[in-house]
Amino acid sequence: MRAVAANGGTGRDTGHDGVRGSLRAFVSGRRRHAPWLLASVSIVIALVLLSPLGLIVAQAAQAGWGQLWSVIDRPFVATLLWNTVRLALVVTLLAAVVGTGAAWLTERTVLFGRRVWAVLLIVPFVVPDFVLAWTWSSVFPAVHGYWGAVLVMTLHLYPLVYLPMAAAFRAADPGQEEAARGLGLSRWAAWLRISVRQARSTLLGGCLLVCLALLAYYGGFEDLRYQTFTTAIFGELQTQFAPAVASSLSLVLVALSVIVLGGEAVFRERGRLQRSGPMAQRAQTPISLGRLGVPALVAVATLVGFALGFPVAVVLYWMVAGGSSALPAAVSLGAAAGYTALYSALGALVATALALPIAMLATRHPRRWSAALERSTFIVQAIPGVVIGLALVYVASRSLGFLYQSPELLVAAYVLMFFPLGLVAVSSSVARASPRLEEIARSLGKGPWSVRVSVTLPLLAPGLLAAYCFVFLSAVTELTATLLLVPTGVQTLATQFWAYAEQGVSFGAAAPYAATMMVMSVIPVYLLGRWFDRRFLAQPGERSVLEVLT
Repeated sequence: MRAVAANGGTGRDTGHDGVRGSLRAFVSGRRRHAPWLLASVSIVIALVLLSPLGLIVAQAAQAGWGQLWSVIDRPFVATLLWNTVRLALVVTLLAAVVGTGAAWLTERTVLFGRRVWAVLLIVPFVVPDFVLAWTWSSVFPAVHGYWGAVLVMTLHLYPLVYLPMAAAFRAADPGQEEAARGLGLSRWAAWLRISVRQARSTLLGGCLLVCLALLAYYGGFEDLRYQTFTTAIFGELQTQFAPAVASSLSLVLVALSVIVLGGEAVFRERGRLQRSGPMAQRAQTPISLGRLGVPALVAVATLVGFALGFPVAVVLYWMVAGGSSALPAAVSLGAAAGYTALYSALGALVATALALPIAMLATRHPRRWSAALERSTFIVQAIPGVVIGLALVYVASRSLGFLYQSPELLVAAYVLMFFPLGLVAVSSSVARASPRLEEIARSLGKGPWSVRVSVTLPLLAPGLLAAYCFVFLSAVTELTATLLLVPTGVQTLATQFWAYAEQGVSFGAAAPYAATMMVMSVIPVYLLGRWFDRRFLAQPGERSVLEVLT
C-alpha cells in the first residue's frame, strides 16, 4: 500500500524505479572522479605533444638570449612578419567569403546541379598546396609573389570554411527564419541575421584553421617565390645549417600562432545551433536565384575549375607531354607510394589511439582542468611542421642518435603535427556515445573489457575512422617535416615530387607523383565529408562537431 501511495495510487511497481535510481547513482558515482590511470595517461600525452615547443625554446636559449635577440631584431624579420601577417589576413578573409558563399549556394538555393557541386567543392582539398602552386606557376609564370600566393592559398584553403559552413546551413532551423520574416524582415535580411549569425562561431573556427594552416605551409610559398617565416626557417637549415637562427625565427612564428589562437578565443561566441524542437529536422525551402542563377552557376563552376580542374588538367598534360622518357619508373613510383602510405597509416593509427584517452577524459569527466588539458593539445596545430621537424632533429642529434633519420622519427612527427585533427573526430564520437549503454552492459554481468569491445568500440568506430582519415590525408601531403626527417635512401610522394619540381628538372617526371597523391587522398576526403554531414548535429546534451572544432 505504501508503494501504491508513493506512486499516486497507480499501483505501479517501484522495483524498476529503484533499479533505475541505483543505476543512475552508480553512473554518477563512477563519473564523479576521473580514473587516475586515464588522467595520468592523458597528462603524459599532452606533455609529449607540447615537447617540441619546449625543445625549440631550449635550443634557442642554448645559443644565448643575446644572439636570439640579435636575430629577431633585424629588418629582415620585420619583412617576414609583414609578409606573413598581410597574407594571413587577406587569405583568411577571402576564404571566409568564398567558403560561406559557396556553402549558401549549394545548401540554401536552387542552384543547378547543387548536389554535384557540393561534392566537387570539397575535392580541391586533395590537391597539396605545393602541387597547386606548381601547376599555376608552371603555366603562368606571372603567378608569383604576394598576389600569386593570395590566389593559390585561397583556392587551396577555402574548403576548410566551406565544409563546416555547408553543414551549419543544412542544420539551421528554418522555423527561426520564418519567424523573422513574419516580423517583417526580407528573405535576405532574415538569412543574414539568423542563419549566418548562428553560424558565426563555425565561421570563426574555419577561419582559425585557415590561418593556422597558412602559417605552417612552405612548399607553395617556395614555388611562388614569396618569403614567409617557414621559407626563411627552412632556408637557414638547408643552406647554412644554422639551428640557432632557425629556432629564433621559429619562436616568432609560434608566438604569432599563439596570438591567433588567443584572438580566436576572445572573439569566439559560445552559442550553438538552436532548434524549435528537440532535433526537429525540417526540410528548408530553397531560395530561387532568379536572374542570378546563371551568374551563380558560372561563379561556382569557375571556382571548381580553378581549384580542381586546372591543376588536374596540368598534371595530366605534363604526364602526356613529358613522354615516356621523362616518366619515372614504375618501381620508383610504387616505392614512393608504398612508403607514403605506410608512414601516413602508422602516423594516423598512433595519433588516433592517443586521441582516445584525452577525448574520454574531457568528455566523460568534464572538469575545468580536463577541458584545459584537451584545449592545450590544440596548441600543436599552431606549430608548423618545420618547427616540429627541427625539434625532433635536435633531440635525435643530441640524445637519441639511433633515431636520427629513422622511420620512427618521421612517424612521430606526423603524430605530433596532426594529433589535433584526430582529436576533433574522436571527441565528437565520444560525446555522442552514451555511457549509459556501457553501464547497462556492466549491470548485465559483462566485464570491463567485454563492454569496451562489444559496446564502446562499435559506438566510437565512425569517429575513429574519421580521425584516421583526417591524419592520413594530412600526412600524405605533408612536405616540410618530411624533407627534414625522411630516412636516408627513402623517398615519399611529396619529397620525390619536390625533388623534380623544385629544380625544374622534369615536370613530366614530377606529375605522376602529384597525381598519385591526389588519387590517394580522394577516398579519405570523401569519407570525411560523409562523416561530417552525419555527425554535425548533436543530440540534446551532447557536444556537436561544431563545438569541438571551434
